Amino acid sequence: MAEQRDRDGRPLSGVRVIDFGQYVAGPAAAMMLADLGAEVIHIDPPGGPRWKSPAAAMLNRGKTCITLDLKTGAGLSEARRLIASADVVIENFRPGVMAQLGLGAGTVRSDRSDLVYLSLPGFASSDAERAGIRAWEAVVAAACGQYSDMGLNRVLMAIEPSFSPLPLASAYASVLGAASVVLALYNREKGGGGDVIEVPLASALMEGLAYNSQQVEAYPERYKSNREKEIDRRRANGLAMNATYAELQELLDPFYRNYACADGRQIYVVSASHTAHPERVLKILGLWDRLIEEGLPRHYAYDDVADWPGEDGCSLSSYPLSQAWADRVSSLMKEAFLSRPSFEWEKIFGENGAPAAVQRTTREWLHAEHPVRARLLIDVDDPDYGRMRQLGNLAWLASDADAASEKPPRRVAEPGEIAAEPKAGAPAASGSGGWLDGIKILDLTNVIAGPTIASTLARFGAKVISIDPVRPTMDPWNAIIFGMHAGRGKQSLLMDLKTNKGRRALGRLVDWADIVTVNATDRQLAGLGLDPENLRARHPDVIFCQLDCYGGPQRGPHSDFPGYDDLAQAVTGVMARFGGSLDTPEEHAHFGTIDVLGGFCGALAAAAALYRRERTGRGDVARASLCAAGQLIQAPFMFDFEGRAPFDEPSGRSVKGAGPLYRAYTASDGWFFLAAFEDDLEALATVEGLGAIESVAPDAREAYLEGVFSARPVAHWIAALRAGDIGCHTLDQMHEVRDAHLVEESSGLLELNAGTFDFIRHDKHPSGRVVDLVAPNAIRPERAAITVPEPMPKPGADGRAILSGLGYSAGEIDAMIEEGVVAEKWCDKYLPE
Repeated sequence: MAEQRDRDGRPLSGVRVIDFGQYVAGPAAAMMLADLGAEVIHIDPPGGPRWKSPAAAMLNRGKTCITLDLKTGAGLSEARRLIASADVVIENFRPGVMAQLGLGAGTVRSDRSDLVYLSLPGFASSDAERAGIRAWEAVVAAACGQYSDMGLNRVLMAIEPSFSPLPLASAYASVLGAASVVLALYNREKGGGGDVIEVPLASALMEGLAYNSQQVEAYPERYKSNREKEIDRRRANGLAMNATYAELQELLDPFYRNYACADGRQIYVVSASHTAHPERVLKILGLWDRLIEEGLPRHYAYDDVADWPGEDGCSLSSYPLSQAWADRVSSLMKEAFLSRPSFEWEKIFGENGAPAAVQRTTREWLHAEHPVRARLLIDVDDPDYGRMRQLGNLAWLASDADAASEKPPRRVAEPGEIAAEPKAGAPAASGSGGWLDGIKILDLTNVIAGPTIASTLARFGAKVISIDPVRPTMDPWNAIIFGMHAGRGKQSLLMDLKTNKGRRALGRLVDWADIVTVNATDRQLAGLGLDPENLRARHPDVIFCQLDCYGGPQRGPHSDFPGYDDLAQAVTGVMARFGGSLDTPEEHAHFGTIDVLGGFCGALAAAAALYRRERTGRGDVARASLCAAGQLIQAPFMFDFEGRAPFDEPSGRSVKGAGPLYRAYTASDGWFFLAAFEDDLEALATVEGLGAIESVAPDAREAYLEGVFSARPVAHWIAALRAGDIGCHTLDQMHEVRDAHLVEESSGLLELNAGTFDFIRHDKHPSGRVVDLVAPNAIRPERAAITVPEPMPKPGADGRAILSGLGYSAGEIDAMIEEGVVAEKWCDKYLPE
């Protein structure tokens, strides 16, 4: 098979994809494959794309688009002809729809076991309760608790539910779907055959929101933010949750909040939890010496609070500062930021390695210098909309960066004019191992996004060794609490890579590895001697997977600026939309909204590099960035062209939906989400109590529906609406979804994919606490095995075993420990109190 491919082409050259997808998830997954060089044929029903939005044109860029009526013999015959010539089929309908059309996986793979078939349903086909419902984006979000768990601000403001127009479920599922397709192609290239893969949107959303469903037994008070402590105080004293936006700002950590600048714009500082970033911030602002003289506490973050000297109970290097110190530091920082305009501060901070960014709207981002020069944004000549600015690649390879920087428009074709040479059916492959059995990953990342790359790949059988510094860079809140999820399935080594012995050991580990993951800018890596170009010169067949905040296929003025999830939200417009304006920006409700997606994008890039290496024998640099991921979650709005409609998508704290037919409503006993459209008015009118809906003026529908729905309980309306095949769901709570699907690890009863949701209760966790985490169940291959990862070990716990495996003697390891090159722990406890 490999001999028949263009070995010197783009990463996915020679791969043909048939894309039956509509709306976001299916078309986006196919677009990512097209962006990596695959040939994609997109099939629309009569009348064109179901989603009448310019975003649909963007998601179909680079594809050949045809119209087929799959309910006719001619349309079905043409679809089968095209599938016979394909490597991949993608669809995102409800389970069973493709089978009813005669295009289900079992049928089209009956003589094509080499075919990779990806389904992206809203809920799992094994979910008897939900598989058949109309799973619009908001229905999936409601079922997962996304709208009921919208962050600490909304709790303190007593705003529940809160709507967000971001298609998070589709974003997470599309990237995981694209990554799984490429991994299945890689496995096929090695002789493993094709596969049938299901990625339910709801399962992907739960994995994407992993840090919001995570629960740690006896969670230490020191890790609670001042907002969490204020919630506890109000609940304990029976006080109302009625905080104002201004009051909430004063509960934020000084290194994790917005500041007004001389030009009236806001700059967002995200520099908490790091050993160096807070100090850099204070020195840039000219406040360091003053605050040190005042006694700003600086203690080792991994000591227990009881061991810190003094009575402050906080440390600059450990999030959060006490309220008293937060008030003092914030007051001085407010005053300092007023001395310069926002964009001047942004440049100063970025050039000095301190994370901060000016708040922007999405429209401002679309016309900013950096994303255009870095090719995070590209211009495409669309046949309907003309010159159209669009989001760029979600993942790319360094060897393909120039090709990734330009995109052809979608091409409209007629059925029958596309050449389709049938592929010879391959004999059924044996074996049921993981796609990545035998692959070794060296993980040099930290926090959330970077570690997510290797943890995502580990489920497919890859072995992962994680290296952290001898002296921790991040505090326990980041490295341990968040690490409990993304650190699963890895071995841990603490080593100083700045020492000669550390660098020599790193060289052995790079020789051992197939993939090396890093999350840092080019400038940071070059300063450490870890830049991919330098390492690849010595290890040409190794894949270096690099993730950063602002990176794109080309370099731009901010490419070397450090950044985190929240800064990607700030610059791309997420926070302004969620908060309602540039004057009241808020971080999107969920921890790791972009971080996790960025990690998934990194996994996609690594998969593309593996596939290319299997075909060419050459390594590569696989790239992804947080800003690229931040653009995908805004796909419905991330475009501009002359004559574009206003950027007036739903925004702000009070919004409950996108219109009267697509919003949250209160029944007599609680909330539910109605997901209907103009085409559903006739069906709505058949529901008891809604008979007049067709005659109600559009601007009066919301009041009409509020009155009708308030008269009956949620269960009544859910049953009545679903009887008419109208999308709807109760607004569930995320913690209740988790608790209803928990299985204790020690029970041995965990069965992935029995439904949509799976959670693991790690009841024998090495921390000594019970830890509840979402299971790795979003990607569901029919043939390939999925590995349930072991809990994250205590940092440094595997150091001796790792070094011994590299050929170091016990004496050499002892010497490395004695010299401080290697450490066996950061502190005595897994999680400091």
